[in-house]
Amino acid sequence: MLELFWSFIVGSTLGLLAGLIIGNDIRSGFLGYMIIGFLGSWVGRIFLGPTGPQVGGFYVIPALVGSVMCLAVCSYLLQKIRQFGFY
Repeated sequence: MLELFWSFIVGSTLGLLAGLIIGNDIRSGFLGYMIIGFLGSWVGRIFLGPTGPQVGGFYVIPALVGSVMCLAVCSYLLQKIRQFGFY
């Protein structure tokens, strides 16, 4: 149970750091940052493999790089959706 708690904390922190690096707010608060952090850790591990320190089940460096990539893609897609008036 404690491992799940740390996963939520680390995933959210990584998503928040990605938002600070990109300079973009995903407007979903804790849940949005958590989703970006989890998705980013998955994508980063695919591209970079298990490298760097591990915290809460996440390899920090690949997870942060993946979170930045995921947030950039999500921001771009949301911008295009808003541009066409769907959201």
